[in-house]
Amino acid sequence: MAAVAAWLALLAVLAIGVRHRWDGQTNPQQREWSRKLVHIGTGAVVLIAWGFAIDRRIAIPAAAAITLLAALNHRLRVLPAVEDVGRASYGTVAYGASITLLLWQYWPSQAASVAAGVLVMALGDGLAGLIGPLWPSPSWQVLGQRRSLLGTGTMAMASLLVLACLGLWGAGPSWPLLLGIAAAATLLEQLAIGGIDNLSVPLGVAWLWQQWSGLG
Repeated sequence: MAAVAAWLALLAVLAIGVRHRWDGQTNPQQREWSRKLVHIGTGAVVLIAWGFAIDRRIAIPAAAAITLLAALNHRLRVLPAVEDVGRASYGTVAYGASITLLLWQYWPSQAASVAAGVLVMALGDGLAGLIGPLWPSPSWQVLGQRRSLLGTGTMAMASLLVLACLGLWGAGPSWPLLLGIAAAATLLEQLAIGGIDNLSVPLGVAWLWQQWSGLG
């Protein structure tokens, strides 16, 4: 738990530093970099908990408490670096809720399912949000949300890389099924109204990983 707390504290400090670096910038994408840093870095918490074999009686209440703090911060903006987004989004709260639900359902007997769901969202969606706006590429609208070819491709490739690494680490779905999970994650990420993809992607990926492990 000390390692998890130290990592989260480091993320908060780095996010504040990034926000101060780009404070006052007119580019909304730069103002979201601090939020994306937290989004990506939070995924490592699952690996830390897995490595230290943190008991579910500790992990679940801790995740629920962090989700509650995220909800309070969303409303009060105590740490603006975590919620510095120029649109209506409950993604940070949904992200914490998805981790809590995954821990409740799968931890620790199916820790790989939790890791798959959280890391695909952390790295896939996080990198897509960073890389997608950097260079122009064909784009489209999904229920009012802009999606680009570069961002979607980044989500697909990062998701597949995460799943492949987890598959090499331990028993998991076969390669064709990993491709299917990555494709499902990419499709779920297209629907992001209010940050709902922070809930649907981790839960969907974890469920598919658990259902398809050992198959193929």
